[in-house]
Amino acid sequence: MVWDEALRPALMSDTGATPPADQATGRASHGGDLQQYERRGAWVIAARGAYDMQSITPLAKALESAAKDHPKVVLDASGVTFADSTFLNLLILTHQAGTLRLVAPSAPVRRLCEITGVDRLLEIRDTLDEAALS
Repeated sequence: MVWDEALRPALMSDTGATPPADQATGRASHGGDLQQYERRGAWVIAARGAYDMQSITPLAKALESAAKDHPKVVLDASGVTFADSTFLNLLILTHQAGTLRLVAPSAPVRRLCEITGVDRLLEIRDTLDEAALS
């Protein structure tokens, strides 16, 4: 499955519908900020802000590229203020594509991972150095 297809919600893509007004203008649609750099042999992507189906594209492209080009990818999720199932799906896809470490997830991200059981699938570390070296 192509990354773009996996991130497109099935109900929306099948019907051609637009999201309800409250979703289209919700707090998560503002998106986030990304920084990328190398650290101790790992490619680090530091994500900040809110991620949902309207704002996930830059992060998805960064993780897809990183997974293809680097043997180990670390996602610093300490600055993620909102994440939904689109973000969760992206984590799983990246994990399947290569070595992904999630570092210092914010409370919303940690809770999302715990509720869904993804915390047992992903390697979650407390610090950037621990994630890069593991």
